[in-house]
Amino acid sequence: MREALRPGVTENEVWAELHYANIAHDGEWIETRLLASGPRTNPWFQEAGNRKVQAGELVAFDSDMVGPLGYLADISRTLICPGKAPTAEQRKLYDIAQEQILTNIELIKPGLSFKEFGEKCWPVPDEYVPNRYMMMIHGAGLVDEFPTVAYAADYDDWGYDGYFQENMVVCVESYIGAVGGEEGVKLEQQVLITSAGAVPMSHDPMIDTLR
Repeated sequence: MREALRPGVTENEVWAELHYANIAHDGEWIETRLLASGPRTNPWFQEAGNRKVQAGELVAFDSDMVGPLGYLADISRTLICPGKAPTAEQRKLYDIAQEQILTNIELIKPGLSFKEFGEKCWPVPDEYVPNRYMMMIHGAGLVDEFPTVAYAADYDDWGYDGYFQENMVVCVESYIGAVGGEEGVKLEQQVLITSAGAVPMSHDPMIDTLR
């Protein structure tokens, strides 16, 4: 997908690379078509279409892929279309989303309760709260699975408690985009919980990729 991204390519053409790689490696299916470019990255949850990507635009996607051996491979990345350097605003959005992901991964330990995690987690800045991703963490197995970890502000409405356990696989989520903003950044990292903490399962780069 990184190699296919260039000015003039359509969102569908970039997204098709994910399908191709999944099927070529004996994977199964993909739950969504969550890939958007430029102004379609804000708000999140717009699916890929025939829009042509322009140089310097953000392109964000969520894999939602049931891959080889029937196991969910669920990461999100936000890329920059080659041809123009990222703007200061794009780098700011990316840095904030990256900080949320890295801080929350560092918190995860076996025995930590979901409620305690919600109380200790990285605080989303006020301007990004209305568009925040609906949960901080969800489980990964054959598809999205238990647990779903709510923000502290949402706990009384739909949250529930439980504990992180060794050998759980979970996905840590972030979406950063202001209401009315030009673009937004979606990041997600799938991790394995070990006795020493959470270890990323994806080798695809996430840190400072807009630098």
